[in-house]
Amino acid sequence: MRVLITGGAGFIGANFTHQTIRERPEAQVTVLDALTYAGDLKSLAPVDHQITLVRGSITDSDLVDRLVAESDVVVHFAAESHNDNSLDDPSPFVATNLVGTFTLLEAVRRHGVRFHHVSTDEVYGDLELDDPAKFTPETPYNPSSPYSATKAGSDLLVRAWVRSFGVRATISNCSNNYGPYQHVEKFIPRQITNLIDGVRPKLYGAGLNVRDWIHVEDHNSAVWTIIDHGRIGETYLIGADGEKNNLEVVRTLLEVFGRDADDFDHVTDRPGHDLRYAIDATRLRQELGWQPRFTDFRSGLQATVDWYREHEAWWRPRKAAVEAKYAATGQ
Repeated sequence: MRVLITGGAGFIGANFTHQTIRERPEAQVTVLDALTYAGDLKSLAPVDHQITLVRGSITDSDLVDRLVAESDVVVHFAAESHNDNSLDDPSPFVATNLVGTFTLLEAVRRHGVRFHHVSTDEVYGDLELDDPAKFTPETPYNPSSPYSATKAGSDLLVRAWVRSFGVRATISNCSNNYGPYQHVEKFIPRQITNLIDGVRPKLYGAGLNVRDWIHVEDHNSAVWTIIDHGRIGETYLIGADGEKNNLEVVRTLLEVFGRDADDFDHVTDRPGHDLRYAIDATRLRQELGWQPRFTDFRSGLQATVDWYREHEAWWRPRKAAVEAKYAATGQ
């Protein structure tokens, strides 16, 4: 199988690349990545001799067409994905998430290539903290930021190309991933690296916002399950029943580090901070038989902390700049 992975030098994409090489040694893997700030060649260093890496944009139609023509399946991770950045400048999000996805869809349409589109639960907006409901594939879209709006738009493009042109595509919307190779600007790795440096973690507002956490390896095993067995045109939600509010996450990390449960600082809440995300992955589990491996959140966090301790050379060069940016906003 010839696999083209877009955004394969980013957090989830790099983990997917590693997992594919490890579990499918017969696969020929090509990674297409623009290597913007979220992509890092060091994330692919352990497998760089086993893949073909192409630096380029998914909006480059000639490049995309050539790579898709040489592929059996395209797994589309490439995206601008930071909510706060989308509030500062939405234009890269429109270009990458909408125009880039369109460019890929046209290429897979021309060449009849299987396509899987990786998306987010943020397209559904958020839920009330006391609402027992969870997101399902039938939940109406209600994005609340330029990031989530452009991801919602890209989902709808995929659905339209399936229905209008017969493109062989599936979509997955996932809950919040954590694990190795995640940029230190993100919530969990930021707190882990602060604790490694002896700095108290930062908690947005009261810390009551809820996310449905899933280890990145579980997410990526679900993606392969969908590619192998999913129904064309279907949307599958990927989640591992990992609902935790931010206060619980911080206190679990403090426990892992052997620190007092209240040894953290409150900082200004994020603008437009969604209240709660929660995934109902029934379709994925019942129809395709997928199950997560990291069912205990604490053990998943422990494994993630161990990785960041052992790979300081990977994250250290970015840390100071990230903290300076947050300090400027009081966060």
